[in-house]
Amino acid sequence: MDEKETGRLVEAALKARRFAKAKYSNFHVGTAILTTDNQIFSGCNVESSSYSLSICAERIALTKALSEGKTDFKAIAIAGRDGVFCPPCGACRQMLYDYAPDLIVILSDGRRTRVIA
Repeated sequence: MDEKETGRLVEAALKARRFAKAKYSNFHVGTAILTTDNQIFSGCNVESSSYSLSICAERIALTKALSEGKTDFKAIAIAGRDGVFCPPCGACRQMLYDYAPDLIVILSDGRRTRVIA
């Protein structure tokens, strides 16, 4: 991935973060997943008062893309709270590996970007 493509994906994740519904944790996360045909699908975390029913941003973006018939993925950008890198949780890692084992994972804290996989 080049810098322009990475920047575009991170910007989409940061935009998605604004829509997070995190009234219990106040920890807003946005993601954007890039398909191999250069489409971006975004997602944000959505919390429930019954914590186990909450849905992470990564799984929302992935299932959004899958539900539109997309099956080939290149990268995902994850934007956590400003100043905090937010790697995927175990459940998200499993889902991402199940559907995109060679995915490039990009983290953003709002100011910096780090590629972790």
